[in-house]
Amino acid sequence: MAAAAARLVEVYLDLLSQPCRAVHILLTCTGIPHRVRTVALRKGEHRTPDFTRLNPMQKVPVMVDNNFILTESDAILKYLAAKHDVPEHWYPRQPERRARVDEYTAWHHTNTRPHAAKVFILEVLLPTQSGSAVDEVRLNHALSELKDTLDRLESMFLCRQPFLCGDDITLADLLAVCELMQPLGGGRDVLKDRPLLQQWKSRVQSAVGDSFDRAHAVLYALRDRRRARL
Repeated sequence: MAAAAARLVEVYLDLLSQPCRAVHILLTCTGIPHRVRTVALRKGEHRTPDFTRLNPMQKVPVMVDNNFILTESDAILKYLAAKHDVPEHWYPRQPERRARVDEYTAWHHTNTRPHAAKVFILEVLLPTQSGSAVDEVRLNHALSELKDTLDRLESMFLCRQPFLCGDDITLADLLAVCELMQPLGGGRDVLKDRPLLQQWKSRVQSAVGDSFDRAHAVLYALRDRRRARL
């Protein structure tokens, strides 16, 4: 038993974090043996000495695989897909298909990720931390930036294919969908008036099964608590 336990991949996650959810979904829907170590960001657990030794940047997710420590969700997802016996569509070996995944993930970090996250930060995180009202001017600007990103997701990535990088789900879809779910924590469905993106999200959910809702349970709970206070 001890030897089997040693082979488990350990991941340090807070499932209110979008990149952590992407890692969690890949692990659970592919059956990679793993153990989750919860790091509650709201409690400052990412700033403890033990966690800082794992990741001096004090961010999640972090993966530990047989003493190999890796940070950054993009790197973790690609490492897991490359090392473990998961279906090839997640991170294809064929150079052109793999390059399409890399193309999206490079674009993701300056588009989908910051623009969806900013809406959540302005609408939920900052008002909760400060007790002040939502800055509507900044929020409207963030929503405009997000609109441009959603337009590009539709016109650049989904115009002729069911998933962001082709006919099958990839790591790119996990990163993207987890970001676009984040504003739901404040009750805002940013895909509400976008049937093309709604259909894509449904395909992603179908592809990963109940791993999707399990990863998003914390976000759903936040949404429901906020609704109950209204």
